[in-house]
Amino acid sequence: MPTPDTLERFLALVETNAHADAVEAFYTANATIQENQSTPRAGRENHASRERQLLAAARQVTSTCVRPAFLSGDHTAIRWIFRFDWPDGTTTLIEEMGHQRWEGERIAEETFFYDPAQRVPRVI
Repeated sequence: MPTPDTLERFLALVETNAHADAVEAFYTANATIQENQSTPRAGRENHASRERQLLAAARQVTSTCVRPAFLSGDHTAIRWIFRFDWPDGTTTLIEEMGHQRWEGERIAEETFFYDPAQRVPRVI
């Protein structure tokens, strides 16, 4: 079970847009991530690589945790807002809920719930 301090350190790191660093520091080696009802992806290195690719493709990213984040035993629930500004001048705004199951001080399973229509870039 994570401590409240561990959860806050995780949130703070993500909010600095160091998503890949957060994966490397806070996920188990075999962690799974699932978006909505898609097939879960496995492996910390896979997750970190995907985060690096996504961040490299964006001109700017803003990551915000909408507090409070909830911690109960080995589970957390976090509301996120992510803004991706793309090189072509479009923006993607994603508001999502994340549910995590922790093993000790590391995330073993994570599921994100969001409206897939938000993934379409638009001019703001």
